[in-house]
Amino acid sequence: MSIYSNYVVVVMKEGVNVIPEYNEVLIEVTDTYYKDKPFVYITHRVNSYSVDPKIYFETAKIENLKGFAVVSKNYKAKVNAKIEKMFFNKPFEIFRELDEAISWAELLVKSK
Repeated sequence: MSIYSNYVVVVMKEGVNVIPEYNEVLIEVTDTYYKDKPFVYITHRVNSYSVDPKIYFETAKIENLKGFAVVSKNYKAKVNAKIEKMFFNKPFEIFRELDEAISWAELLVKSK
């Protein structure tokens, strides 16, 4: 996890199953680094792992989380992200390159 002023970039380990309980870590990061400050979560999917889409119901409750970005060049990861997007009620975009996601995150934070 790399923390920046307006966004966080996360790279999960190969084979991990991301479950709703993992939101506790994100809430700790939010409380520590983004207290009363908007930010965007960027997941850089360089490894293969699974995501329980139910996690997004809890993630969306983080008030100052303004958006969620998935970065991947992998077709399967992009298809999965499109499904995950249906479970998240805030801006959610899929990008091929990390710099595109960062630019989107900066614009999103500044527009809110």
